[in-house]
Amino acid sequence: MIDAYEDPGTPDLRGGGRYLWWLVCRQRGRSIAGALLGSGWMVLLAVSPYLLARAVDGGLEPGDFAVLAGWTAALFGVGVFNAWLSVMRHRTMTRVRLDANFRTVKLVVGHATRLGAALPRRVGAGEVVTIGVGDVQTIATALTVVGPGVGAVVAYLVVAGLLVAVSPLIAAVVLLGIPVIVVLVGPLLARLQGAEGEYRDRQGVLTARISDLAGGLRVLNGLGGKDLVADAFRRDSRRLLRQGYRVGAVTSWVQALGVGLPTVFLAVVTWLAARLAARGDITVGELVSVYGYVAVLVLPVGFWVECGYQISRGVVAARRVVRFLSLAPMADTGTLDAPAEPSALHDPVSGVRVRPGLLTALACARPADAVAVVDRLGRYLPSAATWGRVPLADIRLAQVRERILVADHEADLFGGSFRDLVRGRRDPADADIERAVRAAVAEDIVRGLPDGLDTVIDAQGRNLSGGQRQRVRLVRALLADPEVLLAVQPTSALDAHTEARVARRLRDARAGRTTVVTTTSPLVLDHADTVHFLVDGKVAATGTHARLLATEPGYRALVARDADEPAGEGVGR
Repeated sequence: MIDAYEDPGTPDLRGGGRYLWWLVCRQRGRSIAGALLGSGWMVLLAVSPYLLARAVDGGLEPGDFAVLAGWTAALFGVGVFNAWLSVMRHRTMTRVRLDANFRTVKLVVGHATRLGAALPRRVGAGEVVTIGVGDVQTIATALTVVGPGVGAVVAYLVVAGLLVAVSPLIAAVVLLGIPVIVVLVGPLLARLQGAEGEYRDRQGVLTARISDLAGGLRVLNGLGGKDLVADAFRRDSRRLLRQGYRVGAVTSWVQALGVGLPTVFLAVVTWLAARLAARGDITVGELVSVYGYVAVLVLPVGFWVECGYQISRGVVAARRVVRFLSLAPMADTGTLDAPAEPSALHDPVSGVRVRPGLLTALACARPADAVAVVDRLGRYLPSAATWGRVPLADIRLAQVRERILVADHEADLFGGSFRDLVRGRRDPADADIERAVRAAVAEDIVRGLPDGLDTVIDAQGRNLSGGQRQRVRLVRALLADPEVLLAVQPTSALDAHTEARVARRLRDARAGRTTVVTTTSPLVLDHADTVHFLVDGKVAATGTHARLLATEPGYRALVARDADEPAGEGVGR
């Protein structure tokens, strides 16, 4: 089975079916073993009626108890050996499924890592969650066809051969009847695939909405929009429920026909064999064997239907995985070196120009417009932005990532010690961490941790408050010490007193380094060297906070905490 650190290989992304076949081929030996064990297990199930018929005709009917004992012992031996085969088949197929599961998980996680910060811009969080929670397991289950599926085909052929020896008429009925059953179920499987695909897509959308709600519930409640969003979520949930009922309806028919049709077929063949036995065309033992053969065939047919059902669902799930794995990471089109000296960043779309070595603020009524500027300056969106006089897109991506850091206020926090959480790729000394902690006004957080810097923090900082998580993210960004720091709403979850201290210490900690913050807080704006006031994503005015308060009514309305406060009142360094 695939090791935790083993290369999962290069998947076949030409379609869902191709991906499933690739998973089988990646463990060819184990898949062949599963097929052989499954075939042997089912064939021995079919041999048991034959041994039973010999025991009846050769021992029980003539009263030869020695012969009866011999065939009974053979039947017992075959049963014990088949039980062992069943155990080995189940173990092997479990390994096949687990390998497919882990291999797919490694591929998805690895590709998500390669996409990096571009991931949320390319695919919704709900899509990734749905793949990780449901689709991976569905894909693994679909590989059941490798063992019992192949075994069902082999057992069908063996039983057909045994039936020919008993009665060509019964063999013809069985050979023609079983394919008819499979054909009857086929259209339902095609319909199931379509319904399942639509259901999975809706499920991904709803999962993404749940994630958004969980992250912004407090904000929604404060704005009075919780009930509105809850109503929309209920409507989407009901639509998903109705779609789930449609999937369930098709699934119930598939499973009912998979069990019911073979049972009806067993009754028909048994009646036909009984008529032949009554006429003397076959012996009592052969009648018993025919019943046993057809009873055994119910299992392979059930496996066929089940495998068809699982493969249909597996193809749908594999298509989603293939679609995700086909997302191309941001291409590194750059061939030029970054400016040797600190240089200005310019975004022609918005008109924002960031001078080197200064603290620049972007104030905007729509936070998304300011975020778009940051994404362009950080080269997370295609743009004509320049660094110095060089187009940002023409600079080698590795150099851009090394010298320009975009610090999102909702960036992920991975589980681990506080030290590991904030140090990033570096191995900073405790003194460096302490300086960054002080600059982010996070001393109280560290003091409250039972083991200090070695205290384990839950994934996403679940054992921290919203304001604490925001300051921890700022500690991490400051500790990275990039040449250019682009911080999105770094103080939005803080109280006024803490926010004022963070603004002052951030300016001191980044003295001489280029820093951009998006904010509408006057406590932060007052410490900025330059403020760009954006309207509809474009610079409407530029200046100091005090100057814009005095000259721009729109800016004053946006940032003033007291609408009746005279422009510039209470503002000062």
